[in-house]
Amino acid sequence: MIRPIAWVALIATLTACSKSERATLPPTQPAAKASPVVQAPSQPPSPSQPTAPSSAPSPQTVVQAAPQPSAPEPAKDEESFDWPVWRGPRGDGISREKDWKSTWPDAGPGQLWNQQIGIGFSSISVSSSRAFTMGWADGKDTVFCLDAAKGDVLWKHSYPCLLVDNLHEGGPAATPTVDGNRVYTVSKEGHLFCLDADKGTVVWSAELQKLLEVKMPEWGFSCSPLVRGELLLLEAGRTAAFDKRTGQLVWKTNLYRPGYGSAVAMQVAGEAAIAVLNNDCLLVVREKDGQEIAQTPWETQYVTTSTTPIPIGNTIFVSTGYRQGCALFELKGGKLEALYQNKNMANHMNNCVLFEGCLYGFSGNSHDRRRVDLVCLDAKSGEVKWKQGGLGCGSLMLADGRLIALSDEGSLVIAKATSESFQELGRAAILDGRCWTVPVLANGRIYARNAAGKLVCVDVR
Repeated sequence: MIRPIAWVALIATLTACSKSERATLPPTQPAAKASPVVQAPSQPPSPSQPTAPSSAPSPQTVVQAAPQPSAPEPAKDEESFDWPVWRGPRGDGISREKDWKSTWPDAGPGQLWNQQIGIGFSSISVSSSRAFTMGWADGKDTVFCLDAAKGDVLWKHSYPCLLVDNLHEGGPAATPTVDGNRVYTVSKEGHLFCLDADKGTVVWSAELQKLLEVKMPEWGFSCSPLVRGELLLLEAGRTAAFDKRTGQLVWKTNLYRPGYGSAVAMQVAGEAAIAVLNNDCLLVVREKDGQEIAQTPWETQYVTTSTTPIPIGNTIFVSTGYRQGCALFELKGGKLEALYQNKNMANHMNNCVLFEGCLYGFSGNSHDRRRVDLVCLDAKSGEVKWKQGGLGCGSLMLADGRLIALSDEGSLVIAKATSESFQELGRAAILDGRCWTVPVLANGRIYARNAAGKLVCVDVR
């Protein structure tokens, strides 16, 4: 999730959603038997005001071309390297793709196509030869389904939404989640949509503000949906689970100050669990019913917690900006105990990636980009292995032992993922403007976007 750039003028305004406003409810609230605030496709919801949803928009699904991608799905004996959700199919920011090039001609990798998708920071999900993302223009959010190979618009779904451009460009920050023939999206105002992946039509929709009794946070809702079996999970002040087929609310937790990261799955004593990092604490709950397993305080200056926890066995790594730094917590006996806590890694908005015992990530804040470093951190000890400057407040993923990083000014940089030193393998300028959104490698193509809405696809086959 994306965080603002100029904070001095903001400090006096960050008083909303204080601790005194938290609900005094039990840790888990099973959903009531009454019908939730879930609407049929003919009446998709949209709050007209951030804190008091009251009117429904008129969403439009437009099919731009034949709703078939240019390339068929791989045969059963072929391996697909799709990236259907934020941080990839395993939720770790790592692709298992190996056959891709990281050395290029002087001009860089060839651009296959580019597309204008509107203002925002939503990343790209790739599934079945289609690419999904979101953007904002002319008072509306739009969910795009593109041909992954050509960039043609297959369909798009639009609905009225606020820009929410508080000290940054604004626009959607959550990434679409593709699960079979369904696409799940969340807007800054809390419109939750389940769309048909082939046609873009609304299967069901809901209003998070009404359904969860929460206010839109300072920079809007930013959680990318997480699918686990038949459940759809979100962090929106309350961590909540929905029936992914119907939108029925299954359970919700107590109310906390919302974070801007996403929920992540983990195992606790052989039982499925969910970890979230909101603006009050690191929270772990049972997946099946939301019952609290453990929590520990974690607060970031200016209420800007923007990252997702990283489970490592029976431990959880967290990192946030404004010199809050990082910590490794061990979950034992219903308690989270810090094994270390320091300022060696301070992720402002983009997560680290764990690989072979090391965490790779950008440490520092976007408003002081020249002091941001790409850092390699020993995950077990919290000690810095190396630092590399010059990329600003960028983002990264990993594939085949190589870092795929995008600088905040649009340079695509490939480096060896090693604890020895920063070892650059390739570099090319593929975008301009502000680039805070993580790039995505899928099936020999790298997708990257800027805040203004230019999406590019480059060939690394």
